[in-house]
Amino acid sequence: MIRFLTRWLARRRARRRRWQTDARLLAISDPAGSYYEAQRRAFHSRSTGDLYEFWYWSKVASEIARIEPRAEIDFAVLKAVSDQEEAGRR
Repeated sequence: MIRFLTRWLARRRARRRRWQTDARLLAISDPAGSYYEAQRRAFHSRSTGDLYEFWYWSKVASEIARIEPRAEIDFAVLKAVSDQEEAGRR
């Protein structure tokens, strides 16, 4: 049982490091638009039916919102990005 928990914790930590690293890389490359880029990737994953990637990019977006004070977060823009992804899916 302890081996199972140890492996589970290691996998969880590795996943967390991955999305935190991606959030930092996006935030460095474009501080203001990084949140929108992560959300765009999440919307694209959702529209293609990839639930794991949707959750992953949603976590990246939330991490960007947490660590980058210059990140723009406007829900009207998010709705436009979501609508754009849905229109591309049709």
